[in-house]
Amino acid sequence: MRPGIGIIGTGMVGQMCHLANFAANPACRVVAIADLRPDLAAAAAQKFGIPRVYGTHRELLADSAVSAVVVVTKRRATGPIVLDALNSGRHVLSEKPMAYTTAQAALLVDAARRQNLVYSIGYMKRHDAGVARALEVLTRLRQDRSLGRIVRARGWCFGGETGRAQDNFVMTGEARPDGLELWQDGPDWMPRAIRPGYDNFLNVFSHIINLSRYLLGSSPTVAESAIEASGAGRITLDFDGVACALDLVSGSDGAWREGLTIDFERGAVTLELPPPFAEQEAEVIIEHDGQSTRLTGEASWAFRRQADAFVSDVAARGAPLASGADSVTDIALAEAVWQRRASG
Repeated sequence: MRPGIGIIGTGMVGQMCHLANFAANPACRVVAIADLRPDLAAAAAQKFGIPRVYGTHRELLADSAVSAVVVVTKRRATGPIVLDALNSGRHVLSEKPMAYTTAQAALLVDAARRQNLVYSIGYMKRHDAGVARALEVLTRLRQDRSLGRIVRARGWCFGGETGRAQDNFVMTGEARPDGLELWQDGPDWMPRAIRPGYDNFLNVFSHIINLSRYLLGSSPTVAESAIEASGAGRITLDFDGVACALDLVSGSDGAWREGLTIDFERGAVTLELPPPFAEQEAEVIIEHDGQSTRLTGEASWAFRRQADAFVSDVAARGAPLASGADSVTDIALAEAVWQRRASG
């Protein structure tokens, strides 16, 4: 039986990156959407042919046809809504960040584990076909040692033009709603003055941190960090003796530039990521003996592949590429970085 999908949150990202992709997947049915903005919910339902519209997530969760939900709401409301969904027995794909503290994140993971539910976090870059090629290349190079051992890595994220499409979502001008339950936006020890920067750090830069863990190792430590009030800065993660320096810059007016280079003794593998909303794949460049080989693919989209993977995971009770249990580490690393800033 095809899973019945409910979408909670029908803003630009909810429509463009999630609703459109699930509605296009014949292996599932999008049976309902929920949004506190009634005109927007109605317009999105009409555009994508969704049969039922609800004003709140709790009304949607009372619909027995919904077996899994996608949560795309304001960031501080994500955790409480995900917890309600998991406690109701629904599989969940939520946007990142999953939470603002490791305690909040652990609460969600425990709820999913108790009910044996699929709980996936929206680190869609793991689903990029180019990233999959990079992982295959790195696995082979680690095994055959043709480039020697990994000696260092460096990553970058210069936030700029996001590459979004202009014609695949509708907006109504309604104000972003209040009245949602919100979780605390940082650990108790975090001064309120730096929490907006922490929020930006989690929203923009957790992607490249999560991706470096996917390619280099799941549990690094924070070796160095220098973070500005905006959330930008430089951090160095230690992957069992391999240092990965990440340069993080937000607010650029130019092109979005993001990637990761992994240096071996006799060459390197570089992953160049597309803008987050661009419907194209990452490119992989292999350098060896002074030669450069560029691996390119088709025009697949990480968000589409993420949606398809979630449907497959729900049907087979499979383990997501970016599970809630794994993603707790991203929150823990963010806390460690910002605790260094708070302590001077």
